[in-house]
Formats: sequence, C-alpha cells, structure tokens
Amino acid sequence: MAEVVLALGSNLLDREKNLKTAIEFLSRLPNTTVEGVSSIYATKPFLVPDEQNDYLNCCAKIKTDLSAETVLGCCLGIESAMGRIRTYKNATRIIDIDLLLYEGVTINMDHLVLPHPRIKERAFVMVPLSDLYPTKIAVGFDFTEEFKKVGTSGVLFYSANL
Repeated sequence: MAEVVLALGSNLLDREKNLKTAIEFLSRLPNTTVEGVSSIYATKPFLVPDEQNDYLNCCAKIKTDLSAETVLGCCLGIESAMGRIRTYKNATRIIDIDLLLYEGVTINMDHLVLPHPRIKERAFVMVPLSDLYPTKIAVGFDFTEEFKKVGTSGVLFYSANL
C-alpha cells in the first residue's frame, strides 16, 4: 500500500463538519485506510478574487492500493457528492481536496502534478502537514527550508482533532 497525503479545506456552511464528512468518505474508499489527520487550522482566503469566509484546513495521510489518478478521481467525486460547484478559479467551496503527495510517484500531466507544485508556497498546507510529519519530511518530500521561509503567520490553530 502506498502512503498518500491530501490537503482539505472548506469555507462554506459548517466548515468543520465538511472536513469530517470528507474524511469519512476517504475512509470508505476501497483498499484505503485513513492513517492520520492533522489538527484543523483557520486561515484567510488565499489569492481569491472576491470577499470570502475564512477557511478551515487540515491534512490527511492515507494508505491505499489505488493509483494516484484513481485517488484524484475519488477526491473529485467526493467534492462533487458534497456539493462543490466550480464556478471560477478560487471560488468559495464547501470542500476542496488536493492530492499533495503519493509515495514513490512523480507525475507531470495536465490534470495531475505530483508532488503538488504549490505545497512549498502555502503555509496553510505546510502547517497541518508538519503535524503529520514533525521532521518536515513527508513521503520522501523535504519541506524543512520552505517551512522556515513561509512560516506560520496567518495560520491559526482551530481544533486538535476532527
């Protein structure tokens, strides 16, 4: 089974419940187990074109036999099942699930890039990621230096667990 890391975020309706529901959906995927979930953090919207509510963000670590492309498809399916509507880039969302890392896999395709190309730019990803990987090395992906550069400013602890 491969270790996979996902980032989750929500800024519509009951944000905490949305994260919990998404994790529950992930736990039901075939040949997949949720191995860990970070604390939840509140952040201001990042690079958005309009006024939006704050986000709740977390990261999840799963083990799966599913391929990276299948995991991506499942994440998109969960988003759709939960009511996500993609009206424009960086629109508000009931749930967003990003595939960050997939053990032993590097992909550069139009619809999927692994490792996720913007992990190291986003404190709202690296802070919860560091909960799951305190050494700052996740599935062979070292984010130590970038974590120091980006820092934790604007990423506020919200809750210890889902």
